[in-house]
Amino acid sequence: MMTKAVAYFEPWLQFKTPIVRQLAFSIASPSILAKLPQELIIKNAFELHNSTHWQSLYQKYEPRLFELDLSPQPLIDFLARLKSTRLGLRFENLLWFWLLDSDYHHYQLLGHSIQIISGAITLGELDFLVLNQKTQQIEHWEVALKYYLGECKLNLAEWYGLNREDTLNRKLKHFTERQFQFSEANNHIIQRKFAVMKGQLYLPTRYNIARAHLPEWINSERRLGRWGTHLPQTDYHRLQRPEWLCPNQNLSSESAKWWTDGLYYAPMNESQYYMFRTSRLTSLNSA
Repeated sequence: MMTKAVAYFEPWLQFKTPIVRQLAFSIASPSILAKLPQELIIKNAFELHNSTHWQSLYQKYEPRLFELDLSPQPLIDFLARLKSTRLGLRFENLLWFWLLDSDYHHYQLLGHSIQIISGAITLGELDFLVLNQKTQQIEHWEVALKYYLGECKLNLAEWYGLNREDTLNRKLKHFTERQFQFSEANNHIIQRKFAVMKGQLYLPTRYNIARAHLPEWINSERRLGRWGTHLPQTDYHRLQRPEWLCPNQNLSSESAKWWTDGLYYAPMNESQYYMFRTSRLTSLNSA
């Protein structure tokens, strides 16, 4: 599939307060996947929301985001309860805050972090259980914020997280084999199951994004980043970890002189996001 020039839907960039920008991203950003890869063996079926769905939810919530941008304390207080610095948990808690704001969407939150227990054994945990008040169906959502680097031929098995044991293939298998195994929770029959999988995918620097033949399951409506083991000539700024959701409006660092592993951002550059990795952290074939 040939990528096309895209006018990316990135409304989170208009807000001033960093945490509000991150909340807007968590709602408005599309899934990193357009559909489930054919290579994935489905044990327990699940779905992905399309990009239009998230855009519609964002539009309904936009007035509230402008309010929070002026007075962000309720959001700051809510996130202050989160002691972990893990980005995935930050993302989950941002979605939790939004789901609790029930005047702005058609979901009723029925449960969060629901443990499924059999005797003394915990079988699993559900991120969110919601009632879709448009369809009157009970939905189970599993949420994940992921950053994967494509290698070699960009096949499903060749997308690696920052920890090379965390692969896209492994995550999707965990969804279908483990996380979506349950048919009921909190005395509710689950009727639909959704993976809310956001973040960003990164292509090796040798790939011409405009000409690359990308897997058809990659969502072209989400901006792709680049990754490599060399230091680019462009002036990039190193992002703090919370900025991986959305860079602050005002740059939080000087132009990078000392490079360490992490995500870098060049606001005036076409390839805005660059994930730098030292060669010892990548395969020999991935440069």
